Amino acid sequence: MKIFNLFSIILTFCFLGNVVSSVDSLPYETIFNFGDSISDTGNAMAFHRDHPMPSDSPYGYTYFKHPAGRFLNGRLIIDFIAEAYGLPFLPAVKNLTKDQDIRKGVNFAVAGSTALEELFFTSHGVMVPATNNSLSVQLGWFKELKSSLCKNIEECDVYFKKSLFLVGEIGGNDVIQYAFGQKTITEIREIVPIIVEAIANTTSALIEEGAIELVVPGNFPIGCNAAFLTMVDSKKKEDFDEFGCLVAYNNLVEYFNEQLKNAIKTLQQKNSQAKIIYFDYYNDAKRLYQAPQQYGFTSDKNEILKACCGLDGPYNVNFNVPCGGPGTKVCSDTSKLINWDGAHLTEAAYRMIAKGLVEGPFANPSLQTPPFKIA
Repeated sequence: MKIFNLFSIILTFCFLGNVVSSVDSLPYETIFNFGDSISDTGNAMAFHRDHPMPSDSPYGYTYFKHPAGRFLNGRLIIDFIAEAYGLPFLPAVKNLTKDQDIRKGVNFAVAGSTALEELFFTSHGVMVPATNNSLSVQLGWFKELKSSLCKNIEECDVYFKKSLFLVGEIGGNDVIQYAFGQKTITEIREIVPIIVEAIANTTSALIEEGAIELVVPGNFPIGCNAAFLTMVDSKKKEDFDEFGCLVAYNNLVEYFNEQLKNAIKTLQQKNSQAKIIYFDYYNDAKRLYQAPQQYGFTSDKNEILKACCGLDGPYNVNFNVPCGGPGTKVCSDTSKLINWDGAHLTEAAYRMIAKGLVEGPFANPSLQTPPFKIA
């Protein structure tokens, strides 16, 4: 219950361009993204227009200097990927204007989204997600928009050959719903194949729509996440690994990712015309916790697992007063911590993760070579 409250309150408080020079031929001319708050560039905010982020909110401040619809202090992984390929930041589908050019990409991700439908959670006695814009809903938005992108099969085939589709990260909120609903690790493991099936079905549907190159990311090491560490609040030494992360929850994510990789393998066998890339978010992010100083983060073991923006507690996470709330503070140097607000990571962490994906070795098979480096 506590963790659900954190994510819900973060949404509530949060709601109270940039183009790299072009080259003649870009590896990808368009990016389409589906997912949750890890890659939402403004859709959740669009659903809360009556309660916008306060202008002095710390969200977005590091890079944009104002709230920018993202759940961190600056840019997301998807922002860094777009920059690396010479494309503009993806506009949120719910913020599109009538004559806006969408030929270079659109973002369908919504903070709080799950892979599974709302009905699944209610039928299993679990509290409904913060939003009902599940992966299948986002797929529906893409299908509605498709006629604005290309007019017939031949035109779409040509267009999508130069497009990159990212199906997630998603599924993390499904796990969160169960964890916040006091479900055991065993009970959460039982729904993993169902979550993976939903992700695989959407990936398959996009291939049917004409997608040729797709990315399906795994999930993060949530056992190192400040919100999960605060929720579990374990006093047992054996619950943690040598880096201070929760062993059981990281093992759960490893199981999730193995199931997802198996599903991707099956999809690839059935769709030889497509290229399906797995993003290893788990190991890409975990290395930051294992050797933080190597990547520019603090080497202080008492600080590295804390949230940069928060109020109190051992991990600087207060479920009743999230980042941006009364009395909360932002760390003196946002580039030194991995976690931003308990639930999400900092721009500095996302930058390092994006570099690991675009430049290797955490994309399998590799993305096409980017024309620009991630600074």
